[in-house]
Amino acid sequence: MQGLMGRLAGSCDASCGSAAAEARFDDIDSRSGGSPSEIKQVKLNTGVLLLGVAALSISCGVADEPFDLDQYAADNLQWRAERLERLRAPTGYLNLAGLFWLEEGAVAVGSAASNDIVFPATAAAHVGDLEVTSEGVTLNVAAGVEAYSDGEAVDTILIADDTTAAPVTISHASIAWTIIRRDNRFALRLRDFEHPAIAAFPPIEYFPIDANLRVAATLKRFSTPKILKVDTVIVGLGWQPESPGVVEFELDGQLMQLEAYSSGDEMFFVFGDRTSGRETYPAGRFLYADLPAEGESTILDFNRAYNPPCAFNDFATCPVASPQNRLPVEIAAGEKFDPAVHATPDSSH
Repeated sequence: MQGLMGRLAGSCDASCGSAAAEARFDDIDSRSGGSPSEIKQVKLNTGVLLLGVAALSISCGVADEPFDLDQYAADNLQWRAERLERLRAPTGYLNLAGLFWLEEGAVAVGSAASNDIVFPATAAAHVGDLEVTSEGVTLNVAAGVEAYSDGEAVDTILIADDTTAAPVTISHASIAWTIIRRDNRFALRLRDFEHPAIAAFPPIEYFPIDANLRVAATLKRFSTPKILKVDTVIVGLGWQPESPGVVEFELDGQLMQLEAYSSGDEMFFVFGDRTSGRETYPAGRFLYADLPAEGESTILDFNRAYNPPCAFNDFATCPVASPQNRLPVEIAAGEKFDPAVHATPDSSH
């Protein structure tokens, strides 16, 4: 039990403070590591890149720092390896075993089929009952059952949801669960640390690293930030991110725009392109970039475009690329998508 608590302590919901943060928690790789041949491929993809990168560096105010292609390739391969580690971690998305939307009233949970929410077989037959109100979700643990929060045994506890300052994670046997809040609806998100998807997960394929798809972008700020309406993979569930504006950049001689979503000192993007639904995930991919100061530019590095967690199972609430963020070109960089890695409920628990 202490081993499980160690996996959870201090980190289990650092990624769940907001819907924008939910986009932060998912991550992964192509070949988990990288070989000299992959680094060589960067050079093969660049053509006359050095002059272009020099101009890019000057436009970004970093002209004194020469662009090192070998280091760029190595950094991207390291990023891929770290992403894979995060995806497989206790707070990653491979161990998700269920997402259960809650209605007000009493909800019985446990491994027995008679419960309202059926947990994996490692759980007690009846773990306890949830009391769901418009204000939150309280767990009443059944007599004789051990359940923990932050390493401490609990009998009754308000499970603070992922939009609060201190979200609560409950652990029991090999599982843990949190409460998420979306559009004023509560859901129980279940994790199974013995989920077979963790060991079975294959390397994710990537496009070859292409430094031409590391581009300078200018943020065209709104006079005041706007609240946008964005669809998610769950029908009827929306997401309302704050947007500081749109970024403009050039690809293949065309001026492009993406609406940006605020994420602290970064900008978050959900974008689609002409690879979507073919080589990449149909709903779009995620990307982060630094939030630039007034009058400065930022970098969009599409080599670090990655799949949302809903690419791996049905238990995430990912936003999808808006019509404004569907680019009319192929972005042959970043992660590809293999439908075989998506675990359906029937293939999990």
